[in-house]
Amino acid sequence: MSTVAEPNAATVSLTEEQTPVAPPSPPPPKPLWLAVIYVASGLLLFITQGMGMNIVNANLYQLQGEFSATIAEAAWLSAAYMAPYATLSIALFKVRAQYGLRPFAEWSILIFVVASLLNLFVSDLHSALVVRFISGCAAAPISSLGFLYVLEAFPAHRKLSQGLNVALMGTLLAAPLARMVSPTLLQIDGWHALYTLELGLALISMAIIYSLPLTPPPRAKVIERMDIVSYLLMAIGIGCLAVFLTLGRLYWWFETWWLGALLACAIGFITLTALIESRRTNPMLDFRWIFSRDNLHMAAVLLVFRAVSSEQSSTAVSFFQQIGLLNDQQFVLWSLVLLASIGGALFCLVLMSSRYVETAHVIALALIAGGAYLDSQATNLTRPEQMYVSQGMIAFGAAMFLPPVMAKGFGGALQKGLPYVVNFIAIFLFTQITGSMLMTSLLGSFVTIREKFHSNVLVENILLTRPEVAQRVSQLAAAYRKVITDPAILNAEGLTLLSQQVTREAYVLAYTDTFLLISVVTTAALAVLLVHLAWRWLRTSRSAKIALSPQS
Repeated sequence: MSTVAEPNAATVSLTEEQTPVAPPSPPPPKPLWLAVIYVASGLLLFITQGMGMNIVNANLYQLQGEFSATIAEAAWLSAAYMAPYATLSIALFKVRAQYGLRPFAEWSILIFVVASLLNLFVSDLHSALVVRFISGCAAAPISSLGFLYVLEAFPAHRKLSQGLNVALMGTLLAAPLARMVSPTLLQIDGWHALYTLELGLALISMAIIYSLPLTPPPRAKVIERMDIVSYLLMAIGIGCLAVFLTLGRLYWWFETWWLGALLACAIGFITLTALIESRRTNPMLDFRWIFSRDNLHMAAVLLVFRAVSSEQSSTAVSFFQQIGLLNDQQFVLWSLVLLASIGGALFCLVLMSSRYVETAHVIALALIAGGAYLDSQATNLTRPEQMYVSQGMIAFGAAMFLPPVMAKGFGGALQKGLPYVVNFIAIFLFTQITGSMLMTSLLGSFVTIREKFHSNVLVENILLTRPEVAQRVSQLAAAYRKVITDPAILNAEGLTLLSQQVTREAYVLAYTDTFLLISVVTTAALAVLLVHLAWRWLRTSRSAKIALSPQS
């Protein structure tokens, strides 16, 4: 899953009721060497926060043995982390605006260090769940600080172009890095080795935050009493939704009563939040603005991005796990994904510095559609080497997709003032964090449904009366002939092994169907985008011709 947070708001224009203590003055441009240090510090903060979030997701099956848990029980670790993380950045934005950036940064990193230290005392699944919840709370401000440190290095006129692009690149680094370093750490000391690394990164980050100051934005009294009530209601609702989406496909959506209760609570609390906010004079979340036409369009684009980028973050990973490949066998693949993500972000930076910003989305969708189609040709003999090109294309395209949307949406929110920045953060977080969980769950459910379909089709053709089937059962049972002398038991063992092979083949076919589905959806999105661009070009050309034509 990718790391997200709210960007900087140092240049926010304030309303009369939010008059700052002192007028902001633009900071002087930083020397190149100091700007590089700030960018490197911001990227390290992204990696520090992202490693804590992705390191469990990357080793979920290995941690089953660590905690003697089933896969569904181990998935609670992800749910416990995401429940508070999904909404806390909205509240922290206002906390930072009212109480100052410096105290916010110092307290945030101290809490994160303590949360990282607590991971070293985890001994069972129950203690791990509690600590993961605390870690989810502590991680939200760290990714925010990552944005702030990267944007600090850029002058004001480049913060929403080059600066935002580099910051969003930072959110892509932790996921492949977690899969690259995990095998060695697990061999050293399991869970404790994984989180010793996080603690070390947290301590380095603390030194950075206490050594490198950030330009403080103006303080303003922005927190009202009803903000606390609204946030708590929203946090409970989104938290219930996060748990529902994370665990729904594992316990299955219609077979566990408490999943329905979680969904009902999520709908109820979010609706209650909307009713309270719609009646307030200064709402924390302006739902009328959030559901405006432009914002719904932006949310749809962001959800499309989450859907197509899930090909790599969840579907491809699950495919490798299904055919028995672990992280140590995918080191080169994730190294190439990391390099492709950096390359895509840098190429998008060049495009955003020119007038060809819209080209970024066209190239991104084309690369993702092509990569997903190549993956749809996979078989049970496919190994990471056969996916170097396709996964590199998807990583390159995914890194190009988000910056243009973010720059346009965040720039529009900045012009309207601080309350609208909070609303933009709400849209962004909902589509990226909750949307990521939603798309992962939907694609996982699609794989399960297609696996049942392919299993039924394959089993229909497996009859012991067919000579080739009987021969295959005999071949599989031959491996146990020296230890099993009873023919009936030996034949049953052969049938069991054949059933396992059928199940594996059904899963492979289900994953190729999912890859193809993602390719089709991405191609459809690309077609819609091209039609939209063509229509806008024709309308612009027509307006230009009318303006240049002689007036009668």
